[in-house]
Amino acid sequence: VLAPLRGWVFPELHQRLAPALVSAAPPARSYAAAAKTAKRGSQKSKQEETKKKPVTRRRPLMSKPVDDVYLTWYYERPSYDVEEAVGMLKKFQELDFTYPKQHVYINITLDMALQKKKKVDPFASTVLLPYRFTDETNKVLVFTENEQEAEIARENGAAVVGGVELIKWILEEEIQVDFYVAVPAIMPKLIPLRNKLKRKYPSTKRNSLGHDIPKMLKLFREGLEYVVQDERLIKTRIARV
Repeated sequence: VLAPLRGWVFPELHQRLAPALVSAAPPARSYAAAAKTAKRGSQKSKQEETKKKPVTRRRPLMSKPVDDVYLTWYYERPSYDVEEAVGMLKKFQELDFTYPKQHVYINITLDMALQKKKKVDPFASTVLLPYRFTDETNKVLVFTENEQEAEIARENGAAVVGGVELIKWILEEEIQVDFYVAVPAIMPKLIPLRNKLKRKYPSTKRNSLGHDIPKMLKLFREGLEYVVQDERLIKTRIARV
């Protein structure tokens, strides 16, 4: 703001400027709107420019470092086969004095994409590993109304065996087990448990419905259950060091 002071070379300048300053009209609204629009346009153009700029990525320089201290992003990430990786874990365990029976975990990334661009729903399943690494066994309930089948289930380690009389106790959470298996003949009577058991409801898809009771009991008593996380990732333990 120009503020004239007395004692200038032009002593009457302040008298001529004062009316002009008082009578100055505020800028029109259309001017402000135009400026705002121009600002938006400039922001949009800046965003487009940033999108057009190529993203610079660090590329590995060498496949293997020559020293034991190096910048990891300059080199390709090493990969090992299973036998070599397990041997390294055993070596690290001896150097770090960690618990020798600690679990070995594995991360598996699945390809869940289909040809029609539809995703496969996350799922859970049970697998029987060739070498068991824990002495713990799961509690399995067997649904059957056949006395002979019930006796076979008890001989093979079933925690609970019974028929429709168990439905009430399960709904009231008086009976809680890890897995439920059943024979086909009793399935029409187990419909009230569908919403309660959800993915643990007996089904042929999960190998928990069938006539081979010893085989089902072995799978779910000694098997390892895994769940797909984040649509495609499996994180589970598979052994001990």
